[in-house]
Order: sequence, then C-alpha cells, then structure tokens
Amino acid sequence: MQKTLIACALLAALRGMAQNPHSPAADLAEGQQLFAANCSTCHGADARGARGPDLTSGRWQHGGTAADIARNIHDGIAGTGMPAVALPGGQPALVAEWLLSITRGADEKTTGDPVAGRELFFGSAGCAACHAMQGAGPSFGPDLSRLGEQRSVQDLRRQITQPGEAARGGYKGADVRTADGRSIRGAVVFENTFQLTLRDRNGKLFLLAKSELRSRTDLKTLMPKIALEPKQVNDLVAFLKPAFLKQPTGDAPDLSVWQPAPDFNVTWDRLKNSAAEPQNWLHYWGDLQGRHYSALKSITPVNAARLAAQWTYQFGGPNVEVTPLVVDGIMFVTGPRDNAAALDARTGAPLWRYRRTLPEFHANCTVSTNRGFAVLGDRLYLGTLDAHLVSLEAKTGRVIFDIEVDDYKKGFSITHAPLVVGNKIIVGVTAGECALYGFLDAYDAATGKRLWRVHSIAQPGDPARATWAGKSAETGGGPTWMTGTYDPETDTLFWGTGNPSPDYDGTVREGDNLYTNCVLALDPATGRRKWYFQFTPHDTHDWDASETPLLIDAVFRGKARKLLLHADRNAFFYVLDRETGEFLLGKPFTRQTWASGLDAKGRPVVLPNTDPTPEGNYVCPDATGGTNWLSPSFDPITRLLYIGARDSCATYKTVTKTPVPGAPYTGTGDQADESVGGKGVITALDPFTGDIRWKYTLQAGSASAGVLGTGGGVLFSGSKEGFLLALDARTGKLLWKYQTGAEIRASPIAYAVGGKQYVAIANDSALTVFALP
Repeated sequence: MQKTLIACALLAALRGMAQNPHSPAADLAEGQQLFAANCSTCHGADARGARGPDLTSGRWQHGGTAADIARNIHDGIAGTGMPAVALPGGQPALVAEWLLSITRGADEKTTGDPVAGRELFFGSAGCAACHAMQGAGPSFGPDLSRLGEQRSVQDLRRQITQPGEAARGGYKGADVRTADGRSIRGAVVFENTFQLTLRDRNGKLFLLAKSELRSRTDLKTLMPKIALEPKQVNDLVAFLKPAFLKQPTGDAPDLSVWQPAPDFNVTWDRLKNSAAEPQNWLHYWGDLQGRHYSALKSITPVNAARLAAQWTYQFGGPNVEVTPLVVDGIMFVTGPRDNAAALDARTGAPLWRYRRTLPEFHANCTVSTNRGFAVLGDRLYLGTLDAHLVSLEAKTGRVIFDIEVDDYKKGFSITHAPLVVGNKIIVGVTAGECALYGFLDAYDAATGKRLWRVHSIAQPGDPARATWAGKSAETGGGPTWMTGTYDPETDTLFWGTGNPSPDYDGTVREGDNLYTNCVLALDPATGRRKWYFQFTPHDTHDWDASETPLLIDAVFRGKARKLLLHADRNAFFYVLDRETGEFLLGKPFTRQTWASGLDAKGRPVVLPNTDPTPEGNYVCPDATGGTNWLSPSFDPITRLLYIGARDSCATYKTVTKTPVPGAPYTGTGDQADESVGGKGVITALDPFTGDIRWKYTLQAGSASAGVLGTGGGVLFSGSKEGFLLALDARTGKLLWKYQTGAEIRASPIAYAVGGKQYVAIANDSALTVFALP
C-alpha cells in the first residue's frame, strides 16, 4: 500500500509540473535540499559525483525522464550500487526535477508552431527516418517522445543546428572496418574491453569482438546537419517540447500496420518448424509440442566432463525462474518483478534492459517471478505481475503496447511465458489461492486486442456447472498459470488448469469441480472447447494439472496415434489420445497413497480417509506433488520421457472459511513429513508402458528445476541444491556437475552460436552459460 500511495503522489506531483513545465524556484530549492540530505554522500552536494557517478552530464543510463529518475530514487536500481531511497509523497519528483534543471540549465518558452514542427519532423526535415516518436518508428536513433523534458529550448536549437555539439545521454557512433573486410557505421549499443555492438541505420545489430576490428573511428554524432530556416527550427523545438506527461502532437501509431524487421523476423512458419533450427530456442518449451529437447549433439557422454562456465548474467534480485529464448545469437531473459534484458548469447553482454514499475500487487495470490517471453516477428511478449500483456521490440526493448488483461487489484497476475499460435498471443492467469476464477485469453499479436476469453470454471448454462455445489463456482479457482502447447496438425491448443478453490476444503464445493485439474483441448480460432480430461476430480490436495501437456506422434499398442503425455502432480503418469481425449494409459511414477489406481476411463479410484480433515489425514505425495511445473523432456532417440520427480508425503488438514476475493482462501494446508524428506528423483520413463527405466536420486526434490534431453545423448538437469547435472541419457550415470551457488528453479536450455553448442541455466539470481573448451 505504501508504494501505491507514493506512486499516486509522484503522479500528482508530475501532473502539477505539467501545468507549469518549469517548476517554481521554491520547488527547485526543496528538491536541492532533499538531494543534499539524502543523495550527496554518494553523488556530492552539487551532484557532480563522489562515490557515485556525476548526475549533471545528462548521461542517464536507466531512464532520463522525471518519472524515470524519481522511480530510480524510490526503488533503487537493481544490479548497481544505487539503493532504494524511500522518500515519501512527491519528494522523489522534486529531486528529479532539480537534477533535470541542472542538466538542461535555464529554459524558456517555446515560440514555434508544434503542428508545423510535426510536419517537419515526419516530412522534409527527415527526423522520422531515424527517430521514433510515441514508441513507433525506426530504432536507429533514440526515441524522442520525452526529449523536451530533458533538454532546454536552447539545447534543442543547438542540437538541431549544430549536431553533436550539445550531445547528451551517452549516445554515440562509430565507423569500423573488420578483419573480414566489412565496413560498418552505426550507433554504439554496448561496449566493454572485449566487445562492441553497433546498430546501423537499418536497425541491424552487429555483435563484434574487438579482436576482429581492423580499424575504428569514433563519431561525436550520427545526426546529419539539416538546412532549416530559424522559424522551422523554432517549430521543431515546439513539437519536441510539449508539457510533461502530454503526448507529443500527432496521432497515436496504427499498431495494425506491422512489418517485422528484415534482419529479425521469427515468422509463424519458423515457430512451427523450430526443430529445423536447433541452434535457436524459440519457445518456452523449446517447441510448440512441449518436448523440451535440443537436437544439438556436440556435447556427448564422452566429453561432457570437460564442460566449463563461459559467462554469467546477474539479474539484480532473487526469485528467478526464467527459461530464456535464443534467436540468432541473441538471448532474451526475464527476471525479478518483470524486468527483462536482451543479451549477446556468446558473451552475456547486455543489448538492452527493460524495467517495469509495478504497483503493490497481491503477493499472497501469486509468486513474485516471471518465467519468460514469447516471440513473434520482431516482437517479444511478456505477461506481468500486475496482469498486463506487454509487447516489446526485440532489437531495442522499446514498448509497442501494454494492455490490461484483468484488474490486478482483484488478485490476478501473470507469471508464465505467453504462447504464440498463429497471429494470437495466448495467456492465462494465477487465481488458485485467493477466491478468484481462472480464464485463458487470446490477443491479436499486432494490436493487443483481445480476441476471446475461455473460463476454466464451468459457466452458467454449461451442464458442468452442476459439478459445483451451491455458489462455490463463483470463487472456484482453476488458475491457468503455466504455458500450454499446440498441435499444428490438428490445430488444437492444449492448456492445463489448476486446483479448485479453496485448495484443501472440499466440503464447500462438492462435485468434480470442472474444469479444474484438467487439460483443455481448444480451438485457437475461437477458444471453443473440443474436449477435456480431468486428472484429479474434486481435488483436495492442491494438485494442479498445470504440468506440461507434451505432444508426440507414435505407434501405441500397434496403432499410429497422436499422443499427449502428462506426468501429473498427483503422482500418476497419463497417456491420452490428443485427437479425442481418450484415456490410454495411467501408472504412478513416484510414491502415492491416495488412490488404488485408475479405472478404464482414467478416473482415480480414491481410497477412504485421504481427504483433509480438521484432525488431519496422511497422504502421499505432499501438496508440491510428485512433480510440478518444471519441464520434462522427451528424447526421440532414446524414446524415453525424463521427469523431475519427488518422493514426499504430508498430513493434510482443513478448515472452512468465508471466501473473500483477493484474500487467502486455501482451507488450511499440508504439513510435510520430514522423515520422508521430499527427495528428488530424475526419472527415465518408457511413455508407451509407464515403466521406469532408471532413476537418479537427489537429496532434495524440486518443484521447478527441469530437465533437458539433447541429441548428443546427455540429459541436463537442475537441482534444488543449485547443481546443474549432466547425466547419460541411456543409463542415468552422472557425467558432470557444477554448483551454481543458489537454488535452481528453472529448466536448462541448449543453443548454438557460430557452430558452438552452449547450455544455459538460471539459478535464484543469475544465469550461467556453459560450453566445451
């Protein structure tokens, strides 16, 4: 609540400045006093630097608007020495305005015509050939939407008439010639001792090692000098310098007009045929079918012991659960509180970073993490903890659109990676523990317009509504909190649903509680349900069915079938016909004591005295489950399914409460049996019989550290203890291990750049990449 109040006060303060763009002397004086009291130890009393950097140069590395600076003051900057300085109310805005007054110096009123300036900007002056405005336009030069806030009228005139003489913000260019004879002129995106990244006028990125440069000439500016009359200069300045928080003059961009960049275009055809590009990792699961497998084969049981760390990227905070994407040598990662970055996949060098300002969301209804991106064309798609869907330009991190999926104040959030199906972005929500209701949405990839919504709780008029006693469906849970899969051949979307609410008190919601704990087979064009299969009817143990619906084609019991494989949290492994939903096979894959087995249709035969009671009943597995949302892997060479499993038991208790949407509503919980201990087991399972081929035991099981099969016969797995392991995929023999230094709650991936295979894994706060020497 405190951050929400501060955000409101900051917005009010900035709106006040919008009425008078040049803050009164009293406000500037107060901002200076606040800076001296809170910031001078690091930045000096005059803001010219001490232990911290000089803040008067205008080179803002983490956003240079008043809102950016105020946010950085209040929240701190992850991954740097800048701590959070929790000034109350609008005080961060006052400090920000004083700092900007130093940067831009004395200002004056504009005298030009902004409408005429807009015509020049997008017309004869040629500014729009390089610069974006309102998030739309080229990515070569910086977005100028808020330039007027950071620059004085005099600064802007000088930059227009004498390019480079008033350059601020660290934006510079270079001419280079490489050893292979290429000549490249571009803006410097990133540079360190060993690496230089340039972006040319067409927006193409060049990831260069300095060792491959034959020559280099630094450029003060890449902006050409334009012959303009004095009145035209004044008009351009007036267009660039509207009041704070006002949109620049002109219409909002038409998002439906989308032409992906020629040098970065992940088409739908590429996504459907991702197996043809093993050097890339284009989906959260590796492919649309959820197989989490890489055909790369340079790393084998013979040489795996020689693997060595290549680079590490620090996220600047905990709770990292990301599975990265890799596209043509660029890695895309998400991190704590929906922050994100693009990295050079060879070196880890950042190409851009995205920072999101989050309100005070319902942390009791979700987990504070983000598991990854989806990609289509030259755009990335991100679900957020405040229940938004955000589209970013992949090459720059620039926001294309940011739309509300639902009201986060109710308790909804999004933690999973969206899924691309054609021109649609599919995204679900968390909703299982706070008396809410689950749903799945489809959005137009170009515009962000919602195309359909399907509820995971049977709606009025659906006969399945009768599987809920009384009004219990209104707060019935059914979260859709993990990424689904898609079958292009049958044009079917598969999505798992989570537990009914309250989790452990089934007395208030008698019935099967459809469509919780199900896999839903949906028509992606409309959201129409083709079929469903419920793994745990009337779940009272929090055994979400959000685990991967993994799709393979195979001969099963003498008949060619399209199969869906699913290792469930309830400790049973299932094989379904994915065209019809027919149950084909089901067997336990780890310890379970709640059912004597599955009947001919796959419905569990529940044993007595296994539901939670006020006194408690002892059941295996515990609420974390026999497995959870971690990635399994299907290897087409060994024909085995690899699962990160757990061996656990707990005493389940219950209590009846009145549901209050947004407040915890679980019906109590489980107390794990420490004598069992929740050991981990990497299990190799024959998916055509349910038989277990081999097991590798870990001291501690994980709900989230997944596995990755590879074409070289090496299976990679993360562990709760922080180890990345390499096992022989055929035997389970340990080949290599590496301690990453923190718990792993993510799944490994493999990719290649320049023919060299890499393996990447994120732990709680950092991502580390490995390769052979």
